[in-house]
Amino acid sequence: LFFSFWPFAALKRRLAKFMMRKPCWRDMKTGWLNLDLSTNKDSFNKHMGQNLTLSLNEFADLTNEEFREIPTSFGYGNVTDAPPSVDWREKGAVTPIKDQGKCGCCWEFSVVAATERVNQLRNGNLIPPSEQELVDCDTAGQDHGCEGDLMEYAFQFIQHNKGLTTETNYPYQGVDGTSCNTQKAASQTVSINEYEDVPKNPSPTNQISVAIDASGSTFQFYSSGVFTGTCSTNLDHGVTAVDTGLVVMGLSIGWVNNSWGTGWGESGYVRMQRGIPAKEGLCGIAMEASYPTA
Repeated sequence: LFFSFWPFAALKRRLAKFMMRKPCWRDMKTGWLNLDLSTNKDSFNKHMGQNLTLSLNEFADLTNEEFREIPTSFGYGNVTDAPPSVDWREKGAVTPIKDQGKCGCCWEFSVVAATERVNQLRNGNLIPPSEQELVDCDTAGQDHGCEGDLMEYAFQFIQHNKGLTTETNYPYQGVDGTSCNTQKAASQTVSINEYEDVPKNPSPTNQISVAIDASGSTFQFYSSGVFTGTCSTNLDHGVTAVDTGLVVMGLSIGWVNNSWGTGWGESGYVRMQRGIPAKEGLCGIAMEASYPTA
């Protein structure tokens, strides 16, 4: 009895934190999410089918309207083709999942994740570049720190700046409005030669920076399984495709690295269906795809 009660007690403590933050959270339009999780969540997951599971996470105290207001943030680009098949996690080319916090700089996390692979390809070392350098220093052009923008502009900054310093040297703070630390930024450790939009037959040696519509409640509460929708092609979130070649339960899927911490999804990842008829890809994942080259 003690062991069966303990997880429920832990869940109650977690719920208490949510209720302190927003007492009316139980009135959310996502009707399955309330105190009777054992009944309603399981019922919702059963309705969704065996491929997808939703659960309580750090966004559970927000209505979907409030969730949509969280800065991620991403600008819109042009339609391209989907990437090929390769899993870079199995090759030791992916650093641990990160958390962008309240700063809308998802585009920087996407670019940094792809840039890490270029550095490893060049010298065999997986060195995390600095996201905060992009927040503080990439401000002269179109990018706007925590206010978001396109990944291609961040690639342009890295290219023209002749690289980024390391995350250790210039740690992530999750805020903008601070001056660029030129002394720290002067130590460029990770660099790229150029970047490319994903062509019809891209090189399989790179992780791919992609953008998706992440505003739906299904994505908000995603916990595990193959994400098959529901979403639009209104791109608002930059992520990184680290694997695009698995088949699960008859569905072709790709592992996508998010920047919302390990408490969301499958330890920070989402498995997204690929190969759908629409040329834009699921949630627009094929619309703004690019990668750096060594």
